[in-house]
Amino acid sequence: MNSSKSALARIETAELMPPPDLPSRLDAALGTDGLFHGLYQLAKREAHPDQYRRFMDFESQAETIEVYEPHVMPGLLQIREYAYTLLRCPNDLTEEQIQERVNARLSRQERRHSEKRPFRWAIIDESTLRRQIGSRECMHKQLAALLEQVDTPDSKVQVMPFNAGPHSLMGGALNLLTLPVGSTMAYEEGIETAYLYEDRDAVKKWRRRYEVLRANALSLTESAELIRKAMEDYETCDTPPS
Repeated sequence: MNSSKSALARIETAELMPPPDLPSRLDAALGTDGLFHGLYQLAKREAHPDQYRRFMDFESQAETIEVYEPHVMPGLLQIREYAYTLLRCPNDLTEEQIQERVNARLSRQERRHSEKRPFRWAIIDESTLRRQIGSRECMHKQLAALLEQVDTPDSKVQVMPFNAGPHSLMGGALNLLTLPVGSTMAYEEGIETAYLYEDRDAVKKWRRRYEVLRANALSLTESAELIRKAMEDYETCDTPPS
């Protein structure tokens, strides 16, 4: 069946989503007349039991990371003060737990400074620039850090402006992760739920929506200009001129 024992073992224990062509190969080899094809139709609809950890594993390997965030700065672009303010929002965490989560989030950015850093493309909604998270100084620093990432050899940032109107990704965040082997995973997040898509057809749907969003967002130059204008709203007496 052209599949290793270790891969089959991980599929059996639900650690690995079966590749789309495996069920038909199993049915052919075992003479099960479509049994595994039917089981696959059920399995691919189920959320992975530990899908966020699985998403993090994929993110740590990805050659290309494409993100859309409708409300807050993407985690890979957050500064410490911004991340701290966000993560203390639930009000049910101890200071130690908050700091642990902040450190965990910032650790995801370590690959930005490695020799094998991924290529990153982020699309953020204009509301991300306008909603104050933390102090005015914090927002100014966050937008300054964002501005540095707008157009570099390994990072691009676009802004989806308010005047672009409604679009198909307004309801949640989306991450597309392309691995060195060429496969792509989609991770879609709502308020309370998230889902990791590994099935090729499902990923293709999310890829199409992301490309439409990218085409309708501001250009890199226009995005940089809007970020600069937003920074002006957060300038204080203590903020150095940008």
